[in-house]
Amino acid sequence: MNEQRLMKVILAPLISEKSSGVSDKNNQYVFKTVVDATKAEIKAAIELLFSVGVTKVTVANVKGKVKRFRNKEGKRKDWKKAYVTLKAGQEIDLLGGADFS
Repeated sequence: MNEQRLMKVILAPLISEKSSGVSDKNNQYVFKTVVDATKAEIKAAIELLFSVGVTKVTVANVKGKVKRFRNKEGKRKDWKKAYVTLKAGQEIDLLGGADFS
């Protein structure tokens, strides 16, 4: 796989209550990815960017919502969500070592 492609596969980490719960319980992290990314590309990208071992990748295609503004109706973009399970004992610091105390 091309390293330039792998750098563009992961768009952003998803930080929410659900992703925090999954992270604590199952050692999984949730990322927003490009729509045409494959599981193998996502795995290689995470291993390249964060230097961790990935055991499993699960993806979910999220359909964009239909929204209305005055008389016009529009649709948000479809996107892909990736749940990445890491090997035991490894973690990703998504907050960059921030201290909130």
